[in-house]
Amino acid sequence: MSSDRSNLITARPPGLVDVLDRILDKGLVIAGDIKVSLANVELLTLQIRLLVCSIDKAEQIGLNWWRYDRNLAPGTEIGAKEADELRARLTELEQLVRNLPAVPASAERGKTAPSRKGASKRPVRAKRAK
Repeated sequence: MSSDRSNLITARPPGLVDVLDRILDKGLVIAGDIKVSLANVELLTLQIRLLVCSIDKAEQIGLNWWRYDRNLAPGTEIGAKEADELRARLTELEQLVRNLPAVPASAERGKTAPSRKGASKRPVRAKRAK
């Protein structure tokens, strides 16, 4: 390290950008346990583990869970496979609807809705498949 650079480092304290750069480059691990007890009876235990680092550093140490999380990476193979299965099922259902027999118009006119107390009878209109 040159003497000019070493004088600069000792002359001024590191700023926020320098600290963040160092943390993201090297990584920072915070670990702790929180225990809540009442009358020597442990009621709650929280174990906290926090790792702060850059994505590059995380991949170097083998952390890449975000690539396979369906909520964070919607284009994963699992999502694509599920979408293909749904498309195939939709095509199959559309084909079944197309193959339904059409109800003749004369049969529609004679039908009435089931009677209910106090309700008047009205003709039922059936929807025809296109």
